[in-house]
Parts: sequence; C-alpha cells; structure tokens
Amino acid sequence: MIRFSPRVSALAAVVILTPAMAGCGINAIPTKEEAAKARWADVQSQYQRRADLVPSLVATVQGAAIAERTTLTQVIEARAQATGVTVTPETLNDPAAFQRYQAAQGQLSQALSRLLLVVERYPELKSNQNFIALQSQLEGTENRIAIARRDYNEAVRDYNTSLRTFPTVIWANTIHGGSEPMQLFSATEAAQSAPGVNFDALNPAQPGGAAPAAAPGAAPPAAPAAQ
Repeated sequence: MIRFSPRVSALAAVVILTPAMAGCGINAIPTKEEAAKARWADVQSQYQRRADLVPSLVATVQGAAIAERTTLTQVIEARAQATGVTVTPETLNDPAAFQRYQAAQGQLSQALSRLLLVVERYPELKSNQNFIALQSQLEGTENRIAIARRDYNEAVRDYNTSLRTFPTVIWANTIHGGSEPMQLFSATEAAQSAPGVNFDALNPAQPGGAAPAAAPGAAPPAAPAAQ
C-alpha cells in the first residue's frame, strides 16, 4: 500500500478541490468587482475629457464678446468643483462620496446646458468654426459619458447581484466577507427638467432705465405700485 506524506495529500486535495470551488463561483465576486472598477475608469475618463474641453469652450465664447458673463462664471466654477471631487475604486461603495461626485458632475452638465442655450442668441458665435468644432466634441463626449455610465451600472448590477444570490452569496459571507455593494449612477433631481435661462437677468439694464423685455413665454412684468 502506497502511503503519501501529509504535504502531498494536502496538495492533491487543493488540486482536486480548486476546480470544484471555481465552479461554485468562488472567483465570481472579485472578477465582477474588477470589471466594475474598469467600467468606472471609463466613466472618469469621459468626464475628464469633458472637463478638458471646457476651458477652450469658455475662451471661444469670451472671444465673441458675449455679455452673459454670469453664465461663463457658472461654467468655470462648476468645472472646478467637478474636477475637485473624486471617487476612487476603493470608495465606490461610499454613498456620500458617490453622491458628491454625481452632484458635482450634474452641476457642470447644467451649467454647460445653460451656456449653450445662451449661445442661441448669437448667430455669429454659432457660425464660428472653433465653436462648432468644440460643440461637436462636447456633444460626442456627452454621448460617451452616457454609454460609459450605462456600462458601469450594468457591471455594478452584476456585481451587486452576485453578493446576494446563490452560490456566490456563500463566498460573500465567508471568504469575500469584506465585499460591499457598489453605488449606481441615477438621474439627479436637476436632470429631471431642462435648465432655464433668464436672459434679462444676465444682461445689463437697457439704456435710459427702461425695463428689460420679458423673455419669450414669460409672464409680462408687473405694473409698478401706485404712489
């Protein structure tokens, strides 16, 4: 009868059990977690691409001597805030950090939308080739952001599901007990409605002290109170 040493027996057990454990999903959780982190890197890459376009966009609009400086300032400030808030792969399961990041990016989206609405009043800028190119790149980047966020959400959904379903829930409560659900992107409250722009509030008062005209579709200004 052939006798094996304890070390050889243990090694043989590992060789036999490893495929069986892999088939039970022991590797599924870390694999799906890494996939979600990779999709997150894609999201950050597209947001960075948008942030890199903003300075050129602002400079082009400023070069056209547009009067709505308030809108430009809002874009600049929103970009600074968006680039100042970061979420690392290690904090993707932190709801507060994720919400701050999403809110900052949402504010930049809103500011850019207001700027593009303002530009509609300036045909000479709308025909500017530099602006046209930048606007096209910005629109393309927004589409890439939407796709990257969708892919990230799908990867996170797959990972989060593995933490709650059999057989991977076994490993989530044992070997991978430190694994926590990741945060999903969701539509912010501000994204539920189109951004509004009050052109009269952005422009200086008309010469002679005349009241500014009402914006299209807005209610007429109230009559002054009797003295």
